[in-house]
Amino acid sequence: MLKIYTNVLFENYLNFKGRARRKEFWLFFLFNTIIILGVIPLFNLIFPSTVLFSQIYMICILLSGIAVGVRRMHDINKSGWYFLIPFYNVYLCTVIGDEGENQYGSDPIGEEEYLRELGKDLN
Repeated sequence: MLKIYTNVLFENYLNFKGRARRKEFWLFFLFNTIIILGVIPLFNLIFPSTVLFSQIYMICILLSGIAVGVRRMHDINKSGWYFLIPFYNVYLCTVIGDEGENQYGSDPIGEEEYLRELGKDLN
C-alpha cells in the first residue's frame, strides 16, 4: 500500500496523462487524510516552527491529488475536467474502470495483476 502512495507522490507527481485505478486513488486519499488530520496537527503542536513545512506539503499534495484524480477520470473514459464537479466526481471515483485500452491509455491493472488480486495462483 505504501508503494502505491509513493508511486503517486514521486513517480506520477504531476502526471495528468494515463489512467489510475480505484485502489491507487483511494489509497492516496486515505494516506493523505491520515497525514492531514492526524500527523500534521500533532507535528505542528510539538514543533510550532514547522507550520511552513506543513503548508508546503499541503500544496504539493493538492497538485498530486488533482493529477491522480484526473487519471482516475481517464480510467472510466471521462475527461479530467469531470474531477472538478462536486459530488459527481466522488461517484465517478467509485466506478469500475474500463477494461482494456481506452482513449486515455492501456488498462492500469493487467490481467496477471487482476488474477493475483482474486487470489488465483499463476503457476
